[in-house]
Amino acid sequence: MPPFENVLDLIGNTPVVDVSVLSPNPRVRLMAKLEGQNPFGSVKDRIAKNMIETAIKEGVLSPGQRLMEPSSGNTGIALAAIAAVKGNPITILMPESVSIERRQMLSVFGAEIILTPGEEGSNGAVRRAEQLAKEHPEYCFLHQYQNDANPRAHYEGTGPEIWRDVPEVTHFVAGLGTSGTLMGVGRYLKEQNPDVKIVAVEPPLGERVEGLRNLDEGYIPPIFENWHGIDVLDRKRVVRPRESIEMTRRLVRECGIFAGISSGASLAGAVKVASEIEEGTIVFIVCDGGWKYLSTGAYTDDLDAAEAAAEKIIYF
Repeated sequence: MPPFENVLDLIGNTPVVDVSVLSPNPRVRLMAKLEGQNPFGSVKDRIAKNMIETAIKEGVLSPGQRLMEPSSGNTGIALAAIAAVKGNPITILMPESVSIERRQMLSVFGAEIILTPGEEGSNGAVRRAEQLAKEHPEYCFLHQYQNDANPRAHYEGTGPEIWRDVPEVTHFVAGLGTSGTLMGVGRYLKEQNPDVKIVAVEPPLGERVEGLRNLDEGYIPPIFENWHGIDVLDRKRVVRPRESIEMTRRLVRECGIFAGISSGASLAGAVKVASEIEEGTIVFIVCDGGWKYLSTGAYTDDLDAAEAAAEKIIYF
């Protein structure tokens, strides 16, 4: 393999691993796309790169200009790393309830961190960022929830990779957060085969599942509307915090895949779909690795304690 020009060229082309041992139906294959293999550790590397490079190309981001973005973790880490490579300072707004590893990684890459009230969650960080953007028009606010470069990174990258590696795919399952992954991959796969089903994983109304949101709670990401999410999605599956943790533990213990908690939520959704269909091939997103969550006890604590902690700590 020839050397890469820089670390940013390592983003994308992540592997897919067969984890059908976890399928409740022997005629349904489960395929895990390992996004933790990206250089900064998550699926968000893709959108961070595309948002920054699109902003530079369109003249929205200038050399040395400060970036500012709300994030509960992975997007912020990816943006901070890429901003460091590009030579741009960056400010990340995040809830104070995120796991300590998140803050540490942002500090490693030189980001300024502004903490927002934990009880307000990710939506509170978004509101504060929108206010800060008005106060500082000189900042470059990428706003991942409404930035078209977010789903386009998946339409041009993740989706084609899945179609190339698993052309027999019948279902695609991913968590509903900014909705960028679902919209980008979903639109691409349906253009290749309209029969492919796109399934969103969301938490129950009023409950927290790492990195996911329930659209009925009042905030619908503009990306979801702009990319005609109602038409792209075929169904939604509700996954509770305990199910997410249980499936995350099964991934590592039965398949050797040390993944983050939101990956367990995606797997739980995929397992539900597998139990409902006669046969098929389901691809789901393993969003990141588990190393950023070790302090939470999600992998080793008593399951009841881990579930209780999930109500207080933002993992994704």
